[in-house]
Amino acid sequence: MIARGAAAGPGRASARDTARLVAQVVAPTLAAGVILRRRAGLALAERYAADRRATGLLTELRGRYGPRPLRVELAGRLFAVVLDPEDVTVVLEGTPDPYSPATREKRAALEQFQPHGVLISRGEEREARRALNDRALETGNQLHSLAPRMIRAVREEAGLLLGAATAGDGDLRWDAFGSTWDATVRRVVLGDSARDDTALTAMLGRLRAAANWSGAAPRRAGLRERFDRRLRGHVKRAEHGSLAAALTAAPVPPGTDPAGQVPHWLFAFDAAGIAAYRALALLSTHERQHTQVRNELAVTDLTEPRLLPYTRACVLESVRLWPTTPFLLREAVRETVWGEDTLPAGTEFLIYTPLFHRDDALPYSDRFTPEIWLDGTAQDTAGLVPFSAGPGACPGEDLVLLLTSTLLGALLERHTFLPDRPGRLRPDRPLPRTLDHFGLRFAVLPH
Repeated sequence: MIARGAAAGPGRASARDTARLVAQVVAPTLAAGVILRRRAGLALAERYAADRRATGLLTELRGRYGPRPLRVELAGRLFAVVLDPEDVTVVLEGTPDPYSPATREKRAALEQFQPHGVLISRGEEREARRALNDRALETGNQLHSLAPRMIRAVREEAGLLLGAATAGDGDLRWDAFGSTWDATVRRVVLGDSARDDTALTAMLGRLRAAANWSGAAPRRAGLRERFDRRLRGHVKRAEHGSLAAALTAAPVPPGTDPAGQVPHWLFAFDAAGIAAYRALALLSTHERQHTQVRNELAVTDLTEPRLLPYTRACVLESVRLWPTTPFLLREAVRETVWGEDTLPAGTEFLIYTPLFHRDDALPYSDRFTPEIWLDGTAQDTAGLVPFSAGPGACPGEDLVLLLTSTLLGALLERHTFLPDRPGRLRPDRPLPRTLDHFGLRFAVLPH
C-alpha cells in the first residue's frame, strides 16, 4: 500500500452532488469531444460558459468536502476527483505505479486507432514503448536534432497559408489553418512525400470520432486496418529527416511496435495546432504581448533553428488558459492510502485541469500572462500541467513547442492578424474559460 498524508481521507459525494458533477463537469467535456473536438459541442460549451460552471462547482465541493480526493461512485465504478493541486502532483508523479495512465476508459477509446500506444500500455511493455518515444522525440531536448528540416517545413507551409489568405479575401479561418497544420505535421512525422496524404488524416479523424464514445462505439476494424496499412507504408519508407526515420533507426525490443506509436503523435499534434491558433488569437488582441513577440522575432534569424522563449511561453499560456486535455486520468493499480481512508485497486483518479489552471486563487487566473513560464512562477505552482507532469508527461512537449512557436513566428514576422470579434478576448476583462477555436476568424494584413 502507498500512504499519502495525514489529513482526513477522501469525502464521499452525495447522490445529488454526483449528479451535478456528471451534468456540469463530465457531460459538457464529453460533448465537446475529448479525442476529436466537436464543433457543435464546443460552440455550446463556450456559449454557456461550461468550464466556468465546472470550475465553480468543483471549487464549491472542495470547500464543502475538503481538499482530499472526492469519492464518486458512478455506473459501478469508483472515481476519486482530485481537488487539491498538491494531490495533482502526487498522482502524476506516481505514474505508472501506483497510478497507471492506462485506465479502462482510456484503453476503450484509444484502442480504436492506437492499440499499441504507450498511453494504454502497462508494465515492461509500457517501459519499452515510452523509451522508444523518448528517443525518437528527443524528450528534454528543446531543439530537436531534426530541427532544420522541421523549421523549413513549418515556414514553407506558413508561407503558403499567408499567400492564400492575402490573395483571397484576406480572411483566415480554422479550416485553412488546420489544413496547413495537418500538412506540416505529416511532413515532420512521415516526410515530405506524405504532405498531401489528406486521406490518412481523414481516416484518423473518423477513428478519433468513434473513440470519442469510448467503449460505447463499435470497433471500426476495417477502417483501422486500412489506416494502419497506409500509415505503416509511410513509416516503412522512413524518409530521411522525418520522425519516422528517427523512430526506425534504433533497434527495439520485440513487441514494441515502432509504427504503432505514430498514431498518437498525429493525434497529439492536432491539439498542438489548436493551442497555436488560440495563441494567435491572444496575440491579436493583447498589444503588449504582441510587441514582445515582435521584438523577439526582430532579433532572431527565423530561417535557422532557434528557440523563441517568449513565443514559446505564449503557447504554454494558451494551453494553461484552455487545456487541450481537460481530463487527466490515472487508475490505481493497487490499494492506496490517503490519510485515514483507503482506496481500492481500480479506483480511477480524475484530474480536471481547468480547475487548477484557472483557480481563482491565482492572481493571473483569467489573464494572458506568458511571463509566468519565464520567471519560474508556473514551474513553482502545483497543478499547472499543460503537458501533464511526472513520468507520464507528454514526451513531445519540447517538439510541440518548437514547431508551434516557429509557426507563430513565421505568421507574425511580416503580417498582422485582426480578429473579427476583438471584444471576445479583451485584455481589460477576464478571459473566457471556454474558447471555441472553430469560431476564431482573422483578417490578415501584410505590414
